[in-house]
Amino acid sequence: MATYFDVHPVDPQPRTISRVADLVRRDGLIAYPTDSCFALGCRLGNRDGIDRIRDIRRLDDRHHFTLVCRDFAQLGQFVKIDNAVFRSLKAATPGSYTFILPATKEVPRRLLHPRKKTVGVRIPDHAVTQALLAELGEPLVSSTLLLPDETEPMTQGWEIKERLDHAVDAVLDSGECGTQPTTVVDFSHGEPEIVRHGAGDPSRFE
Repeated sequence: MATYFDVHPVDPQPRTISRVADLVRRDGLIAYPTDSCFALGCRLGNRDGIDRIRDIRRLDDRHHFTLVCRDFAQLGQFVKIDNAVFRSLKAATPGSYTFILPATKEVPRRLLHPRKKTVGVRIPDHAVTQALLAELGEPLVSSTLLLPDETEPMTQGWEIKERLDHAVDAVLDSGECGTQPTTVVDFSHGEPEIVRHGAGDPSRFE
């Protein structure tokens, strides 16, 4: 049964955030809010958690997982970025964008696209997510909470608790968050290619 945590959307309670971070460190799988919509997340080394995300969403090995990072210092450990791409990313973050980039050796192979050796990264603009990432001290391996055969991501914490009670270990709820997934931009070949139009304004990359 999933533990339900209710936090303030702008000033999340530190004790609650600490409890959620401890659960993630113990290889828990959580549903949590972002600036685009709810996501599933676990720590980088949690093989079982990653498999559980695949099972919940019925994902194949071509799915790009996203490393949700606190800042550019953290993001730069996991992807290769040249100066031109860095400037483009810097202008658009934090925000509702996911960027696909060549991965460094810090990223486990099972998270990489099997052919392209890329991974998704993002820096969210959401107080609760940022508080959790700061407490955790590492990125969250994440995927949008979009269930199989559904066209819209889940947006209500109580509904997530009800439907995924035995599939996740905790639901972190801060009320309304975004209803659209991120805009996904592929920079793996240097020039931006919009893979998915979403919450972030795509015009800056077109």
